[in-house]
Amino acid sequence: MIVCSCNVLSDQQVRACMNGGAGGPRTPAQVYRCLGCAPRCGRCATTIRKIMNASFAEASADAVEGCTETCGAACLQHAKVA
Repeated sequence: MIVCSCNVLSDQQVRACMNGGAGGPRTPAQVYRCLGCAPRCGRCATTIRKIMNASFAEASADAVEGCTETCGAACLQHAKVA
């Protein structure tokens, strides 16, 4: 689905940009730069932020699931995304 009409960016492109790990973008402006463009009208920033938040939540859930500490998966201290 196209999330940015001005730059013709899809939700898949935004998600792919988020797969950069800890060094990946942390703001919508950084997503634009990652994808080689800049915000124009700004109407898509909210949607991009929602996609980013979903990616962060998914990464956090994966970290908890993979927790090897003795505290187990209930420990959110080890689920922090750097």
